[in-house]
Amino acid sequence: MKILLVGASGTIGSNIYDRLQIDHEIIRAGRNGADVQVDITDESSIRDMYERIGNVDAVINASGSAGFASLTELTPDKNETAINSKLKGQMNLVLLGIPYINDGGSFTLTSGVMMDDPIPKGSSAAMANGAIRSFVTSAAVEMPRDIRINSVSPGLLEESASRIGHFFRGFIPVPGKKVAVAYQKSVEGAQTGQSYEVYE
Repeated sequence: MKILLVGASGTIGSNIYDRLQIDHEIIRAGRNGADVQVDITDESSIRDMYERIGNVDAVINASGSAGFASLTELTPDKNETAINSKLKGQMNLVLLGIPYINDGGSFTLTSGVMMDDPIPKGSSAAMANGAIRSFVTSAAVEMPRDIRINSVSPGLLEESASRIGHFFRGFIPVPGKKVAVAYQKSVEGAQTGQSYEVYE
């Protein structure tokens, strides 16, 4: 398969790449140092990326930002980060990408554990994560040409625990290699409208 991997240089993306590149052709996309550059918060950047790479069999998104802030400090401006990147950015990858997905292809988006297991300062990210899961469930009903769509919800990654583990007190870190298996299942499997949770 020819797979577009957005966010390939990140922690999750690099694990996905290592797992899938053995059997598939991977096009790595991201802000820096990839095969093609893209900013998922910019519609024109997404359009340009798809025009450059042409048709693919699958799109995986492992990127998306959201800020950490207590509810009393979460201003509308701070909330825009999650809305523009984690939510709209991922949705636009799908909405603008449908014409470039081959028949029977797939999209795989990324949500996250905070939508199911809330943490302090995580309301904005939880909002975006939950919205992505709902979008995937609904979009699966209307996808044309047998295109599938799923999402993966990673827990706290072992590789990220030293950096952000203080936000996730009491969480069991998950190996990035294990999270990558869920993305493989989404791409190589047959299900659609699913949320694959990898929390421990």
